[in-house]
Amino acid sequence: MSQAQVSDEDIFHGHERGKLSVAATRPICEARDLSIAYTPGVAKVSRAIADDPALAARYTWADRLVAVVSDGTAVLGLGDIGARASLPVMEGKSVLFKTFAGLDSIPLVLDTTDVDEIVETLVRLRPSFGAVNLEDVSAPRCFELEAKLVEALDCPVMHDDQHGTAIVVLAALRGAAQVLGRDVADQRVVISGAGAAGVACAKILRAAGVGDVTVLDSKGIIHSGRDHLNPVKAELAELTNAEGLRGGIAEALRGADVFIGLSSSRVDGELLATMAPDPVVFALSNPDPEVHPEVAARYASVVATGRSDFPNQINNVLAFPGVFKGALDAGATAITENMKLAAADAILSVAADSLAVDRIVPSPLDERVAPEVAAAVAKAAESDGVSTSATR
Repeated sequence: MSQAQVSDEDIFHGHERGKLSVAATRPICEARDLSIAYTPGVAKVSRAIADDPALAARYTWADRLVAVVSDGTAVLGLGDIGARASLPVMEGKSVLFKTFAGLDSIPLVLDTTDVDEIVETLVRLRPSFGAVNLEDVSAPRCFELEAKLVEALDCPVMHDDQHGTAIVVLAALRGAAQVLGRDVADQRVVISGAGAAGVACAKILRAAGVGDVTVLDSKGIIHSGRDHLNPVKAELAELTNAEGLRGGIAEALRGADVFIGLSSSRVDGELLATMAPDPVVFALSNPDPEVHPEVAARYASVVATGRSDFPNQINNVLAFPGVFKGALDAGATAITENMKLAAADAILSVAADSLAVDRIVPSPLDERVAPEVAAAVAKAAESDGVSTSATR
């Protein structure tokens, strides 16, 4: 069912009293059950963990629990709506973790936008969870927050708006290239948007061997000669724009093979006619793509959006459930670049036998995706030396 067929009444009813609950893993039906689950039996388990903290991984849920953390400053297409209003989104994220990867998670929305306060809060809460999924934190603060949390915590941390998007975009670009008989290394890629997703996509595409990536922000093409670049964009300028292009979207798209839209800007369909023959267009802004997919299809051989009512949906749910499951299965202390690249490979592998111009990635509802991604991520964690599963 598409979004257009869902009434407001249906939507609000589906969120009434929230979308989550806590369920017991063992029933309490008699006094014996109670004495095991709570007092006096629980004291024995608590004493054992006090003597050997590593036992918490076996006798509590924390080792498999993902904290879904947001400050509500960059929520979907809604922007800075605050912590309280962001909670339904974080609950939804937890529903997806459970549905697609069988992982328990807990939404934590924090009423502060101070990076150090968020880090301190999560450091103090560390005994309660096994991984952190950052969500809907505005750029450029999200880069600083993720970096500080990675340094402060001894568990997997990933900002999904950055890396989940980047993983699926890479998988989709490889899928499109295979369908068209091309090598991704030879593609000239233009990314519109230098926020969380745009920066992460540029970095993962470069890491995957795409040699020519150009990124635009609201002021135009990012290049090393531009004034007043923040540190993130200054780093991006050194990593991208091999041809030293200047100007705006028209200059960037001329002769380009791939357009990836990750901003709220609009692109005139006629500009797509100036791209290289049979281009690839990913118009991923939600709910309104940078260019309508029907317009893009007049010029492009492969078109993808972030929406479920058009083919080739680029949806983060293809990545994050499996990434976190694989990381937790491996007892990983971090999520490395190789783990992300492995996730992209695994996503594409599920669709490999039936790739087509309208199926460059699997359906987000394909039950094979999360297990394949988890296995690939766990293997990469072991190869990168961040897995502790052998010692647990």
